[in-house]
Amino acid sequence: MCTLNCHMQAMAFPPKPWPTGVAEQCEPLVRRVLAPNPSPYTYTGTQTYIVGNAGDVAVIDPGPADEAHLGAVIDAIGDKRVIAIMCTHTHRDHSPAAAPLAQRTGAPVVGCAPLVIDSTVLKEWGPRSDEAFDTTYDPDRVLVDGEAMAGEGWTLRALHTPGHTSNHLCFALEESGALFTGDHVMGWSTSVVIPPDGDMGEYMKSLERLQSREDRVYYSAHGEPIEKPRQLVRGMMGHRRQRENQILRLLSERARPIPEFIPEMYKGLDERLVKAAQMSVLAHLLDLEKRGLAGRDGEIWRVD
Repeated sequence: MCTLNCHMQAMAFPPKPWPTGVAEQCEPLVRRVLAPNPSPYTYTGTQTYIVGNAGDVAVIDPGPADEAHLGAVIDAIGDKRVIAIMCTHTHRDHSPAAAPLAQRTGAPVVGCAPLVIDSTVLKEWGPRSDEAFDTTYDPDRVLVDGEAMAGEGWTLRALHTPGHTSNHLCFALEESGALFTGDHVMGWSTSVVIPPDGDMGEYMKSLERLQSREDRVYYSAHGEPIEKPRQLVRGMMGHRRQRENQILRLLSERARPIPEFIPEMYKGLDERLVKAAQMSVLAHLLDLEKRGLAGRDGEIWRVD
């Protein structure tokens, strides 16, 4: 699960045909292949990136375990040697193809840590709290913050960017100034933060971290390249602060349960996205609670 298309500035779907299964050149060191998994949460689909143009390459976010997509990625790799299959995080539209791609190429799976939600958390939140995650993900190597993978003519350095998920990484391509942002910053809408693993406070800290960098372009897992990344990140941070202020204003009017926030905050929301919107509001409320600005009595939230 990637994005909540309820941000009023979210882009409309582009007209078809989409370049599904086609290897597109983004820049000399980067190509992308679009997976056939479009949805209100994934836009036109998950984008798998291939980094490197000489003897060896890395594959970033191999995507869903879809045979047509795997075939398209293999075709795009061609005669190059894959030396790393790198995952930004373990949502089911990002990492399930890692294992079959590793079997076909012999490459190790590296990148984010596997994610297992603690059983006590599952008991509190219910078994569906981990349904969006790929429980089969089993990396050969976990990259810590600042650690790098390198091949012929390219270096990818990991940046720990928790928030959307606790194990989320971005990868900086040092030779070109590009940053692969997974779902942390996307080229079509804001990323949804869903508790218990998603954390709004950590998400904002990760945005601040990216804002302090000087990356030239972002390549996200969904949407077009982001050519003015710092400007977009600044806008995303402002959008989240606006949502927080909306919540505090509504709570100042009266205490209320989460479903009552949605009609006020998300006008004209697609019914399929109501649950995601509620979880996004919950993420803000939990962050406000940690900061002593909101509290709750059962399911009723109030200003503290």
